[in-house]
Amino acid sequence: MGLSLEELKTLSAHFSSCYLTYRKNNRVAHQRKMGAGQKGFLPTPLDKLVFILLYLKCYPTYDLQGFLFGLERTRACRWVKLLLPVLEMTLGHECVLPARQIRSMEEFCHAFPGVRDVFIDGTERPVQKPKNTRRRNKMYSGKKRQTTGKVVMMTDETRRVGFLSLSKNGRRHDKRLLDKADIVRHIPSTVTVWADTGFQGINKQHPNTLLPKKATRKTPLSPEQKKENKLISGIRITVEHAIAGIKRLGCMTQSLRNRRPFIDDTFILLSAGLWNFHLRRD
Repeated sequence: MGLSLEELKTLSAHFSSCYLTYRKNNRVAHQRKMGAGQKGFLPTPLDKLVFILLYLKCYPTYDLQGFLFGLERTRACRWVKLLLPVLEMTLGHECVLPARQIRSMEEFCHAFPGVRDVFIDGTERPVQKPKNTRRRNKMYSGKKRQTTGKVVMMTDETRRVGFLSLSKNGRRHDKRLLDKADIVRHIPSTVTVWADTGFQGINKQHPNTLLPKKATRKTPLSPEQKKENKLISGIRITVEHAIAGIKRLGCMTQSLRNRRPFIDDTFILLSAGLWNFHLRRD
């Protein structure tokens, strides 16, 4: 599930209180007290936590998820819908969820306390092909040769994900997503930004930026420039490690099957939160 036994026990304690709070706040009014009645197939908070973590890790169908826990597929679907926001609330209380919006320098410093370097990159996840041709073309990624969703993420030197943009169609360029997030102008000038060639032009918005040199047909790279590019790529590998950490979960590597609105944003937010929680406990 991507967590050690100690991490699972620590998360379970907060998950229990968040589950009770969520059920109390979203409870339909009736005479029976909360917790009364027949006990289900997931009686303890640890059972519920293992259920939702296994779903995110393996991303099985509801038929298989229900079979593993002795539930009908419809009941497994209801449990997933119930426990996803509870897990998000738990990770929020642990202060490991990345920011989705940064609108000031103060918010940036809160998301990245005391950093001197940040690393930016885009990542994609496969989605099912829409039947509508026009919508399918909007989601088609020329890089991955399939329909995808894309986000831009920002990490610090410890591989912790501090910012995630909203998920958009895979056809959009990385730089366009970054401009849409409107975060670069809030980065202090003392912080060095590391990015790849997909973010050409960011150095005009933030002068303290290190980008690899891009070769053209008429101006190939010199040996010194190639050596500098290799050095930048070696340092910038931090963000690639963070992406690999997020994609330990099957919900981020398998094709998205869920039809609920914004479920892709929920999956990547929870994946990043679990990765940050793992780093903090490491």
